[in-house]
Amino acid sequence: MTTLGTALRPSAVKVLMLGSGELGKEVVIEMMRLGVEVVAVDRYDNAPGMQVAHRSYFINMLDGKQLREVIEKEKPDYIVPEVEAIATPTLVELEKEGYTVIPTANAAFLTMNREGIRRLAAEELGLPTSPYRFAANYEEFKQAVEAIGTPCVIKPIMSSSGHGQSVCKSADDVDKCWQIAQEGGRAGAGKVIVEGFIDFDYEITLLTVRHAGGTSFLEPIGHHQVDGDYQESWQPQPMSDEAKAKAQEIAGKITGALGGRGIFGVEMFIKGDKVIFSEVSPRPHDTGMVTMISQDLSEFALHARAILGLPIPNIAFHGPSASKAIVARGDSDDVTFSNLDKVLEAPNTTMRIFGKGEVHGHRRVGVLLARDETVDAALARVFKMSEDLELGNVK
Repeated sequence: MTTLGTALRPSAVKVLMLGSGELGKEVVIEMMRLGVEVVAVDRYDNAPGMQVAHRSYFINMLDGKQLREVIEKEKPDYIVPEVEAIATPTLVELEKEGYTVIPTANAAFLTMNREGIRRLAAEELGLPTSPYRFAANYEEFKQAVEAIGTPCVIKPIMSSSGHGQSVCKSADDVDKCWQIAQEGGRAGAGKVIVEGFIDFDYEITLLTVRHAGGTSFLEPIGHHQVDGDYQESWQPQPMSDEAKAKAQEIAGKITGALGGRGIFGVEMFIKGDKVIFSEVSPRPHDTGMVTMISQDLSEFALHARAILGLPIPNIAFHGPSASKAIVARGDSDDVTFSNLDKVLEAPNTTMRIFGKGEVHGHRRVGVLLARDETVDAALARVFKMSEDLELGNVK
């Protein structure tokens, strides 16, 4: 039996969020609704999740000493990683000392870098994946590209939201792709993965929830990316019954191997009825923001319930839905959002403004959400909302 207390009182259940961006912010809000005391941690001050948490710290989360100091000071009931760039060996140590890491410290360790999770999926579980090689230096990288062949996809083994990712189309791109990967890694320069280019019809995120009552699968989410960074997502992604069953089987195997409780974003490529595993994140997924309008329980609400051991008897899907990222381009420390009377005039539409204080280059600062009779209609609606939205104070 799960017992919840009252925040800021001795009975409180305490959650410490490691990473407090827009996804973490929504988890914080869902935890707050259940009376949980939330501590938000990130690498910069006033991150979105910090703005709604009870307390916050900004530290270098790759520094195990700083990480341990905050955790030992707060003594949380649950440690919830929201990003990859964390000193995961310290989390493994803390779990052995009695702390609870979501979903597990080993899951955070394996998925922090693409090498750990790819070796688990392909070499231990035998899941279908693209051909791949890892390279720790430039010479190994050139050899890997030659072995895999072009075109191929290059990614730092630790990055997110498309940072450091590129497509090597020919031998002429090798130097450029290596430089992009070295500059884009979350922990700085380092090892990369070279993946064979997959011929696929579409790609999906299959949100998978491991909870007290078992494992549940959400409706598949389709998405469009540019340089690995999500732009639009929609739910449900139409797919054959056979492909859907295979996708659920793969998601069940990889999340079962990782263990623990919580939501996982399992990314897969689909070609006809063939399903190929790509990546998995043991936390809410950016493409899953569409669930804030498509379902009664968003991916964030499901994550909170699963973490706390609460039941998830059903997940009510409301209908075809779409999301579109709001991306600010330029420089600003005070973005404004205007023409909202037009943006939100249609029924079954909403938006989220993340509260990110600065933009230098380009940055995702919000998301537009819509529901309609079909996925295409929902997508048309969020594109119209995007056209109507005016961003100010960006130069």
